[in-house]
Amino acid sequence: MLFNSLEFLLFFPAVCLCYYVIPYRVRYLFLLACSYFFYMCWNPQYALLMLTSTVITYASGLLIDSADKVTDEKQRIRRKKLYVALSFVSNLAILFFFKYFDFAADSVVRILSMAGIEARVPAFDVILPVGISFYTFQALSYTVDVYRKDIYAERNFLKYALFVSFFPQLVAGPIERSKNLLIQINEKHKFEFERVRSGLLLMLYGYFQKVVLAEYLAVVVDSVYNTYTERTGFQLMIATIFFAFQIYCDFGSYSNIAIGAAKVMGFRLMENFNTPYFAVSVADFWRRWHISLSTWFRDYLYVPLGGNRRGRVRKWFNLMVVFLASGLWHGASWHFVVWGAMNGAYQIVGDWLRPLREKVMKVLNVDKTAFSHRFLQMLITFGLVDVSWIFFRASFREGISILKSILGFGSIHWFTWGDNLKAMGLTPETRNLLVVSLLILLVADICKYCKISIIEWLCAQGIWLRWLIYYVAIFGILIFGVYGPGFDASQFIYFQF
Repeated sequence: MLFNSLEFLLFFPAVCLCYYVIPYRVRYLFLLACSYFFYMCWNPQYALLMLTSTVITYASGLLIDSADKVTDEKQRIRRKKLYVALSFVSNLAILFFFKYFDFAADSVVRILSMAGIEARVPAFDVILPVGISFYTFQALSYTVDVYRKDIYAERNFLKYALFVSFFPQLVAGPIERSKNLLIQINEKHKFEFERVRSGLLLMLYGYFQKVVLAEYLAVVVDSVYNTYTERTGFQLMIATIFFAFQIYCDFGSYSNIAIGAAKVMGFRLMENFNTPYFAVSVADFWRRWHISLSTWFRDYLYVPLGGNRRGRVRKWFNLMVVFLASGLWHGASWHFVVWGAMNGAYQIVGDWLRPLREKVMKVLNVDKTAFSHRFLQMLITFGLVDVSWIFFRASFREGISILKSILGFGSIHWFTWGDNLKAMGLTPETRNLLVVSLLILLVADICKYCKISIIEWLCAQGIWLRWLIYYVAIFGILIFGVYGPGFDASQFIYFQF
């Protein structure tokens, strides 16, 4: 059941209505049933995988909690580490089998063939369970939080199961922490008009990002990238820039709809995007992009590896490990590993050159707070990130070919604007719609960057202006939105992860 499907537009209001009508003591049971129904709409069988992960991490939490009662310190620590290890190994084994087995087997076969050894590994025709990486990481973070004594082990299995399966953020995040979401399950959420309205407006903006911006950009990007050998460098450059905004709007839209839907029911989910393309460095970009995953890797991988506490070289090693892991998390393919390695390398080189940059700016008397300087930093950061997006979208060989064409080593027809745009499927009407939509996105991000809440501003206006904007937004999305071939709801990009 996709957020941008008719089924969800019927499902969500019905869930909310029932949620606020039924007694407090059974609401979590109702939400748990709704969450499993929501997930089973894709494939009922894979709900068993989520239940298995839930059982393992729930049991590990109880075992870790019981180990704290052991009087012998060494034995207590040994038991706790054992239970954490068992939780991680079992959950990651499930994730590996369903997501990475074919990739690993194929890689081994290729390596052996290079050495002149022929080998065959049976391939498993298994459909990747939707959102398996998201709920697995969320469940594993609970195990670590209990181990670190950040929270107490949850005794009620059904409440813990709801934490793992909460339907708004189940299949594409944000990856929530037990310290935030699990605690809220015990709260009594009353119907509050202002909060509900705020949540619905955030959902509305998410739908604009998805069915208008992301979908129109996808038409151009897919058309160009699927026939990249026939395209000019200019077309590939425009498509690559468009893809940066497509993936931002596509993934950002899911996060906004998820956060808004949870807010309607009284739950507070963590922010997942904070104007990422206004970042002034790649490190800053990753503090703003997919925040729930970035902070997950920081707290549960980077810091345990030693973080930046053991010198620069160890810091750089830890950074590269984190970004290689992040690349693999996104997909079982080498081009995702390359994408992760590029982002890790950007940060390592940036950290290495920082003293030199500081000296140059001091000699040139550069005001680092000046708008011109920060704007230049934003452009450079966007350029670096956008180059890496090529390898996120295409295979390694395709990415190299596309990059060569963009740099002018392929067909060089950069400035034949009209013919190129027409060949990309951009009619005057489509161009105008994209320009207006991108301007709306830009204004929204500028306001957020300047800490101006558009929702608060809108709610403070007169009733006639508020409802005029509501109607324009709703009918604008209905009229100009793209709903996929044959009006089937288009899947979100991050569902494949």
